[in-house]
Amino acid sequence: MNKSQFQEKILGIQGNMYNFAMMLTANKDDAQDLLQDTTLKALDNQEKYVDNINFKGWVLTIMRNIFINNYRKVVRSQTIIDKTEDLYHLNLSQDSGFDTPEGAFTIKEIDQAIHHLNSDLKMPFSLFLAGYKYNEISEKLNLPLGTVKSRIFFARQELQRALKGMR
Repeated sequence: MNKSQFQEKILGIQGNMYNFAMMLTANKDDAQDLLQDTTLKALDNQEKYVDNINFKGWVLTIMRNIFINNYRKVVRSQTIIDKTEDLYHLNLSQDSGFDTPEGAFTIKEIDQAIHHLNSDLKMPFSLFLAGYKYNEISEKLNLPLGTVKSRIFFARQELQRALKGMR
């Protein structure tokens, strides 16, 4: 495949590439950046493409790999490494949820909030916390799987409201 055919092919799948980039990033600007990076990388590596391989798949694989590499770079840059002797911070991410000691709930407060849940919500949620899977809870309580999932979801919402009110 010559250079002009390669460029025509890559221009022909720009719409598919943009849709895939939107699926990966969920942001228009990031998707456009990813599309541009992928197009440049594919053009730079044209000689590595073999004619009997799916062109669209080859280009989308390049895009996925660029996205994963960028994601890993962002995660690495947001990690704080504590080099103190007592290892107090334990390499927590910057947005770990433990900004201040007052920001964390005690186990007693969480247990109290769970105890105040409606019994229909408390039982599936307690089993879920104990490590049971949704289907195991469904069998144990003789409830449909969807009901178990809904009750656990509603229990989480109730707990969030209850714990928000405690502070």
